[in-house]
Amino acid sequence: MRLAVLVSLLATLFSWAGGPAFGQTQVNVYNWSDYIAEDQLKVFTKDTGIKVNYTTYDSNEILDAKLKTGRSGYDVVVPTASPFFVRELAAKLYQPLDRAKLKNWGNLDPRLMEQLARYDPGNAYAIPWMWGTIGIGYNVHAIKKRMVNAPVDSLAMIFDPAIVSRFVDCGVMVLDSPTDVFPAALKYLMLDPDSKKTEDLEKAAAVIKAIRPYVRKFHSSEYINALAGGDICLTFGFSGDIFQARDRAAKAAQKRDIAYAIPNQGAMLWIDVAAVPADAPNPEAANRFIDFMLDPKVAAASSDLTGYANGNAAATPLMDKSITQNPLIYLSPDHRARLYTITAGTAEQVRERTRLWTAIKTGR
Repeated sequence: MRLAVLVSLLATLFSWAGGPAFGQTQVNVYNWSDYIAEDQLKVFTKDTGIKVNYTTYDSNEILDAKLKTGRSGYDVVVPTASPFFVRELAAKLYQPLDRAKLKNWGNLDPRLMEQLARYDPGNAYAIPWMWGTIGIGYNVHAIKKRMVNAPVDSLAMIFDPAIVSRFVDCGVMVLDSPTDVFPAALKYLMLDPDSKKTEDLEKAAAVIKAIRPYVRKFHSSEYINALAGGDICLTFGFSGDIFQARDRAAKAAQKRDIAYAIPNQGAMLWIDVAAVPADAPNPEAANRFIDFMLDPKVAAASSDLTGYANGNAAATPLMDKSITQNPLIYLSPDHRARLYTITAGTAEQVRERTRLWTAIKTGR
């Protein structure tokens, strides 16, 4: 009995001293691939004594399924604000952040926090991590060789069969995500990208089915190395992923010129957030890890690595100017005016979109 009391007292004292509480010596982080400066994780462990068990995924759908199953075992996850985080928050899958543990809270960009508050009133459950757009990545030489006047800044590059078929020999990949691809197809059809109407989704599905024969693979991360390595020449993907491909291609022995374009019809703006699942086994460690993510040095190093804009205003002066002065990352007013966002939709609407997507991928 005395031993139990002593252990409890020591744990409390250790926690007050700033070290990890007993039972909190590990934090389980589930994040997108290529989405943090992983060398910084060693710094976190050295400073706190908390081991980071870090695993990755490449689509919101995978994370969503694991959270809804329950007992995922994760302490920190990084969903996209809308529609996934919004829907998961409504399902009570997250616990409020412990603001008292977040000493770096003041580093957050007030404008982005205001936008995020539309999804998370009072910014109670999440912090913004990275944000960006979805657009067209391409190998400049390979595309020009096959079509001199290719409309690289148009959704026609992806959704017009007469155009995308010209690049089938050099390889085309598209995100494996109905949440991201359907809105773009709707935009191409000059329909509301946030439409949940069955008739509109069926029209979008018909557009995607028409290009299916020319798409080598639907995947939400493989296209980075495939584009950098010359295995594909065209992709529809996340902005930062394509900038990563550009940087890898520029450093390779056989250099390739990779470019990114925001479609002139418009592009989706997304914000990824860090949050703590309701059943997180180590919530104390989770809040300490999120505070670590709010450190300007960590955010700056991660943006320099990934090519994404971050939600940390204090990080901007520390970042490479090739990131902060790139109008396709920290957007120009002209590009920002073309962006759209989407809402969550009902469970029935999500099922309908998923059914159509499965039919597209399987060719049924």
